[in-house]
Amino acid sequence: MPIVANTAIWILIIGVLFVVFVVPSAIRIIREWERGVLLRLGRYHSVKAPGIRFVWPIIDKLWLMDLRIVTMDVAKQEMMTRDNVPVTVDAVIYFQVVNAEDAIIKVENYVKATSLIAQTTLRSVVGQSELDELLAQRDKLNQQLQTIIDEQTEPWGVKVTAVEIRDVILPEGMKRSMANQAETERMRRAKVINAEGEFQAAQKLADAAAIIAKNPQALQLRFLQTLTEVASEHNSTTIFPVPLDLFTPFLKAAQRDKEG
Repeated sequence: MPIVANTAIWILIIGVLFVVFVVPSAIRIIREWERGVLLRLGRYHSVKAPGIRFVWPIIDKLWLMDLRIVTMDVAKQEMMTRDNVPVTVDAVIYFQVVNAEDAIIKVENYVKATSLIAQTTLRSVVGQSELDELLAQRDKLNQQLQTIIDEQTEPWGVKVTAVEIRDVILPEGMKRSMANQAETERMRRAKVINAEGEFQAAQKLADAAAIIAKNPQALQLRFLQTLTEVASEHNSTTIFPVPLDLFTPFLKAAQRDKEG
């Protein structure tokens, strides 16, 4: 009987130890945005969905993978553009794990690997682009970066959703040169606009002269209109030269009356 009693006590102790130490480590909770990659005896077994999952201690190893989109800064890269302009460029990359099994088995650290791929690809793409393209066609370069990086990370179960070039830093000398170039361009456009205005004004004057040449009375009417405008001003005395041609029609009419 004492032997049976001792055995029962040991079984009870073992049971308590199992409940206290083993059960908490064997029960795992997988959250909604996670997936659990289960390795049993070192071999891939399955991918566990969200919920409460039981894992055998020592035998099983459960890796939790976050499937949410990760936002990662790409370190600043100093490089030369295709037209030999030194620039410093940084970017931001958005990616997420779409295959938890591949992200665990096929790459040691998918975050670090994606970061290094993004840095090298950024240097390559910017080095093949000219400065004007880098400044004016950033959307095109973003799409090119996203496509190249996504092709590299796809075997790891990582999907690159977007890449954005965030900042392009130019040398001070280049900034001054670009500012001078922009100022010169603005002055050129202003001169062109002024020249076009002068040409249009001259063209209108030539048209008016042609009309007056065909109809001399128009000049007389314009003269009288000018007198009216001057008289409307608050002037006490106005001296205005009167051309003799203005009185020519009246003189001819008087001459005809005398002859008649």
